[in-house]
Amino acid sequence: MPIMTLVMQRIALGTLLLLLVSILIFVGTNILPGDVAQSILGQSATPMALENLRKEMGLNDPAYIRYFHWLFGILQGDLGTALTTKLNIATSIRERLWNTLFLAFWAAIISVPLALILGMLAIRYRNGPIDKLISGLALASTSLPEFFIGYLLIFFFAVKFQVFPAISTVYPGMSFLAKLQAIALPCTALTLVVLAHMMRMTRAAILNVMQSAYIETAELKGLSTLEIIRKHALPNAIAPIINVVMINLAFLVVGVVVVEVIFVYPGMGQYLVDHVAKRDVPVVQAVGLIFAAVYIFLNVVADVASILANPRLRHPK
Repeated sequence: MPIMTLVMQRIALGTLLLLLVSILIFVGTNILPGDVAQSILGQSATPMALENLRKEMGLNDPAYIRYFHWLFGILQGDLGTALTTKLNIATSIRERLWNTLFLAFWAAIISVPLALILGMLAIRYRNGPIDKLISGLALASTSLPEFFIGYLLIFFFAVKFQVFPAISTVYPGMSFLAKLQAIALPCTALTLVVLAHMMRMTRAAILNVMQSAYIETAELKGLSTLEIIRKHALPNAIAPIINVVMINLAFLVVGVVVVEVIFVYPGMGQYLVDHVAKRDVPVVQAVGLIFAAVYIFLNVVADVASILANPRLRHPK
């Protein structure tokens, strides 16, 4: 099967999945208990005012009409208007999305190479003290939730030693180095959360390849263990590693909600939580759909990259 056909199939499946997710998001936000109009105007609102607002917001229309109106607006780049602030959602989100991507980018720059290096070191010193130390730290990191890691980092590095700020405030015009200092703690928290999973998968994938016959041939040639891992094992174990790296990159963007709230970071996660508390349905729908789109896109990229990296997936026969 041609590669382009496989790629187009994955893109089509990703688009269909995103459409289904948009339906779930719309239905989920509309079956929540309570009245949106009542929550906006307050308990003292008159029935006439409530009815006028429902009519203005289209809440009296059937659900399927409201869904298609919302979907067609998104396809045209219109994410709607926030109920609480009356601001355009797309304009409000733009800077916050950039902040979230900035945080996720630096967490990825640190965690991905570090995970590959630690995974190869664990294989190089397999069953030795270094391997056990790396595996033990990875297990501990996996066992701790991100909010607990965040509070530990705040206690030690912001309160006790006062090296980094506890509140990660970034704003336009801020210098690059100041931004890096501001995101140091949330970036570290995200790195520790995803590092262990990627490292353990790297170790498992390379270890599986190390049992192959061509690895024994390389050993008989006199190559060192690190050369065998770098030149032979890693390239042949790259497909599952790419998958787990992409999944964790998706988590870095989508799973920042807790970390951003802990460090009061002005990103998409903090924006979402603020408007969930205010029952601002259009904002919740827009942010949820953006998170879903990023997650699905990165998974499609992982799938396509795995196909390109593994000839057996390109030629299943």
